[in-house]
Amino acid sequence: MLRWSPLSRTDKAPIKEKTPAEEAGFSKIGDRSRGGPSPQCHRRIPLDTPEQVFRRVGAPLGPYLAYMPDGEVGDRRYWIDGIAYRVFNGHPEIETLRRPAPDANGVENWRPLGMHDQFQFRVKPGVAQVRFGDPGWRLGYTKDAVGSHFVFRQLQKEGVIPPGVRFQVCLPLTFSAIGLYFPDPADHAKVAPGVTAAFRAEVAKMVELITPQELAIQWDLAVENRLVDTALAREGGPAAETLAARLVAPVADIAPAIPQEVALGYHRCFGTLSGWPSRQPTDLGGTVTLLNEAIAATGRRVDFLHLPTLGTADDAFFAPLERLRAPDAKVYLGAIHHMHDADGLRRQLQTVRRHLAEFGLAAPCGFGRAPERPGRLLTAEGSARRYTANLTRQRLGPQKHIFLL
Repeated sequence: MLRWSPLSRTDKAPIKEKTPAEEAGFSKIGDRSRGGPSPQCHRRIPLDTPEQVFRRVGAPLGPYLAYMPDGEVGDRRYWIDGIAYRVFNGHPEIETLRRPAPDANGVENWRPLGMHDQFQFRVKPGVAQVRFGDPGWRLGYTKDAVGSHFVFRQLQKEGVIPPGVRFQVCLPLTFSAIGLYFPDPADHAKVAPGVTAAFRAEVAKMVELITPQELAIQWDLAVENRLVDTALAREGGPAAETLAARLVAPVADIAPAIPQEVALGYHRCFGTLSGWPSRQPTDLGGTVTLLNEAIAATGRRVDFLHLPTLGTADDAFFAPLERLRAPDAKVYLGAIHHMHDADGLRRQLQTVRRHLAEFGLAAPCGFGRAPERPGRLLTAEGSARRYTANLTRQRLGPQKHIFLL
């Protein structure tokens, strides 16, 4: 997420040349006297290395950011598919049923073209519980986090990334990591405890090797959200709440490994593998149900929540936000996207204000996977200027925190 806080200017000091964000009325991270929380950066940025991401994002946007990820580069480029490729595929207790099809020339490929092309697995007969060795390192997130954090700190020393910005790590929760890959629900109970234990060990190792005050952790709940939305539509609220509580239960096992000094948040999504959005629920009821259960299971402060919107400005879509129980968390809506008509964003935010008193504004899910997009998004001539100009043009009114995701 890239978030800017609105500038409520009361002083009369002369203003020097402004950035596009400042022209739209947003303040930098250090402008605490102007109100609003500090910015944050979220998830996928389609470049090849952490250094490329940090230099591309840190220079133009660093003054506005509170958290900065490494762009989910390498094996994490397609989110959870790296886990399928490097962890489940070839595990001695797991059988690979399907893998992504080779390219047109017959060359092997581990990145899927869509939902139809993903890895599929089953637990081998006779295996009661799948176990994962090398605790703290097996899933690969600690290795990536430690390496990226080193680059992050070096670029802070160079002044590329401002001091005070936290390094952000994005992790799928257990059922996001396994739900799409094991088609037999009976296998979930055999795999989930081992995956949860592996994530707990990875988080513990991260906070051992990365100073907690420099770290933010975000749990991604995309698969969980899809399952809860489906249960809500087919079986009603009580069934959806029961399912949500079961899906986020791993949080209770992992949260004790996360010190209070680490910033913690949850992201939920409508899916991007087949193009965003991969699905369009009728309202935010499943999202709110899932987030309420996640917060309750966490057992510690939750600092931020992010949830995307669609193109609608109907009250019925946003009314469930009134049931959100997030006393300590800042809420950010992924409302900056292509689904609005010319006046859609303004009308949508007017609707949201009737159901949620305070919120931030974001795009739905990272900067995408297309390699050509960062240049257009992160330059003065690109989307950053277009978005902020659009916000000004639509006269959205006062927002406590506005940001781009």
